[in-house]
Amino acid sequence: MSSDDVIGGVTRAAPGPQPSGGEPSALRQTLRLIRPDAVPHWRLMLGGTAALLAEVCFRALEPWPMKMVVDFVVDSLGTRTGITSTGVWLLLALGAAQVAVVAARALFNYMATLAFTLVGSRTSASLRARAFRHVQGLSQQFHARNRSADTVQRLVSDVNRMQEVAVTAGLPLAANVLTLLVMLVVMVVLDPLLATVVLLAVGAFALTSSGSSKRITAASRRSRRSEGNLANTAQEALGAIKVVQAYGLEPLLQERFSGVNKVSLREGVQSRRIAARLERRTDVIVGVAAAVVMIGGGLRVLQGAMTPGDLVLFTTYLRTTMKPLRDMAKYTGRISRATASGERVAALMAIKPEIVSPRQGFMLRNVRGMLRFDEVRAAYEGTEVLHGISLTVRPGEHVALVGPSGSGKSTLASLVVRAMDPTAGTVSLDGQPLTELSLSHLRAQVSVLHQEAVLLTGSIRENIRLSRPDASDWEVEQAARAAFAHDFICSLPEGYDTSVGERGGTLSGGQRQRVAIARALLRDSRIVVLDEATTGLDPDAALVVLDAIDRLVEGRTTLTVTHDPQAALRADRVVWIQDGRILMDGTPERLLSSSRVFRSWAGTAPTAAPRPLARVGARA
Repeated sequence: MSSDDVIGGVTRAAPGPQPSGGEPSALRQTLRLIRPDAVPHWRLMLGGTAALLAEVCFRALEPWPMKMVVDFVVDSLGTRTGITSTGVWLLLALGAAQVAVVAARALFNYMATLAFTLVGSRTSASLRARAFRHVQGLSQQFHARNRSADTVQRLVSDVNRMQEVAVTAGLPLAANVLTLLVMLVVMVVLDPLLATVVLLAVGAFALTSSGSSKRITAASRRSRRSEGNLANTAQEALGAIKVVQAYGLEPLLQERFSGVNKVSLREGVQSRRIAARLERRTDVIVGVAAAVVMIGGGLRVLQGAMTPGDLVLFTTYLRTTMKPLRDMAKYTGRISRATASGERVAALMAIKPEIVSPRQGFMLRNVRGMLRFDEVRAAYEGTEVLHGISLTVRPGEHVALVGPSGSGKSTLASLVVRAMDPTAGTVSLDGQPLTELSLSHLRAQVSVLHQEAVLLTGSIRENIRLSRPDASDWEVEQAARAAFAHDFICSLPEGYDTSVGERGGTLSGGQRQRVAIARALLRDSRIVVLDEATTGLDPDAALVVLDAIDRLVEGRTTLTVTHDPQAALRADRVVWIQDGRILMDGTPERLLSSSRVFRSWAGTAPTAAPRPLARVGARA
């Protein structure tokens, strides 16, 4: 199984039996992939095809004025009277006809090129949007395993290359094939004997190009894979630049990047080398055919079997016919490279989303916020992490989930927004199973605060407004005030219009978290999920964030995943989870009075992790 068969650890379904050679199947796969995005532009494609046919017709007519001029001049040289005024007007008319034919051919060529370019650009843009929508719908497990730089390259670079299949090379290649057929028919009519030479040249090209096309596709596939690894290496180094610089890892990362870069260079050169060989072999075939036609045609003119004008016409057609052969060699390589990119995009699109909205999803009219976990089991990579948990969270109740790392707390919280689904049991909201609710409707009822508050590039105002795009500036400011973020925002150079940089890197951790809380407050959802929202903050920043969280969760159903005793003690109820099971469940006061283990944990420093807990038989 190749690395393209597994993307980010998710295995594609094995394809059915493939025809020998592989490349035709890959091309058909690519064409099937782009068909839904190309079909809406059928009128434009039809117009482009009509212009292309007209251009081919005028290309076939283009040499005829020259043939008539040559025959007329040769005939005139054999007469005593020489050229007459009628002859001059004939030459002028033929010159004008030549200009008109060339102008018409150029016009239709421009129209066809413009139409096909528009089709290609619109098709690739539509495919890219469809692929991006598909990737966003894949599970968080996929994104956790997958290296995002390679995915981005598939969405941008590989989709761009796929234009070669449909437009930049594919449609011109079709035009060249059509031109070749028309010219061959005309040459057979003019002189069947000389036309045999051209037919042999076309056959020789077909034999040499078939094997080269397969080798170019294979080399291009390896090249694109290497480029994906190169992008991943660069992203990994730049994404962890603080660690890289702090530990002096620049030489190590430079060496790693250089190694991958050399592999990418080698594979890319191999693909280009094969394509260049095909083009040069085609040049040799064309040269030999032209020489044979030149010699044979000269002899036939001397024998009187054809006129000098016929030889000029045939030679022009030969040159016109040989150009498509040269172009076909060039386009064959480009299409083969585009096909390799098409395989990569198709592999990405073939991954089935694990979390999907039901076909007719139910929407709750008045969400109260009652959460119920009924004998819920959940697993990662086949390993069960939750073992039949049953838990009910009443509307407006604040429940803290505590316990050792890896015990399943975050997994339980992630079930609320269907970041994953349980392998058994049911999670319900107000009595309705989550799997029966519209996914967008469900997620609109939940505000999630993660350990790392991720902000998007843009201003602080834009980041707060993400949760409710139609909110007014006044509403944004009120949410920031409630999150204790207004004062520090106003102290920034441009206030609410200050750009936060990539991932909010220009703000401190506490500031980012308070902006995220303001965003959640503006959304005004009935359910709040806090996943280690104060981890990594200094005590002063953590206290400010906790105060802001108190305002956020007031009157809302809340699940708080935390290792911080201060955060847990502010909750209405604490649930201790260990080894995927609930071991303690009660109010903070009851657990403090009844459980020595909980008392010991609650008395530790806020940043300390709880000690592993031995199994407790009775729940407080």
